[in-house]
Amino acid sequence: MLLGAVLAHSTPEGRVAIRISEVEAYRGVGEDPGSHAHRGMTARTAVMFGEAAHLYAYFTYGMHTCLNVVAGVEGRASAVLLRGATVVEGVELARERRGAASDRDLARGPARLAVALGVPLAATGADLLAPPFSLEVPVAPLAFAAGPRTGVSGAGGGAAYPWRFWLPDDRGVSPYRRHAKSHT
Repeated sequence: MLLGAVLAHSTPEGRVAIRISEVEAYRGVGEDPGSHAHRGMTARTAVMFGEAAHLYAYFTYGMHTCLNVVAGVEGRASAVLLRGATVVEGVELARERRGAASDRDLARGPARLAVALGVPLAATGADLLAPPFSLEVPVAPLAFAAGPRTGVSGAGGGAAYPWRFWLPDDRGVSPYRRHAKSHT
């Protein structure tokens, strides 16, 4: 399980490590309308069909990089979005990257998390078990809560997909935001 795992990324500027406190799961072709792989493999989503523990990074809203961990068997798309975390190493470097953010908000939210770690979009496909990354999962399972994914509309959101998981009372968990309904 990724909750409670420590993901680290090293760059020439230094190393930042986060403890993952919130994730969202996404499945693949025909199974999950909220998934980038729902309609099949593309150049962008090919990594989601690959080996587990690899990075699927994508650009959203024309300004943010978000990070996912490929989590399924090879050939069948699935990934886990890293939604929230707490910086446990390299706090000063994460502060430099994030500007005026509070320590609580350094990696609280998927785009903030990517910036704090210093992971660029070009890192998509990287092996998270090999340098410049490391990933250490907890030995014992942690107590967690589950609910609907954040900001996913239509058939891919809501109660049908309670695939958002978080560590209760962890300061790295982002605030839950339902997807706003369209008024067209």
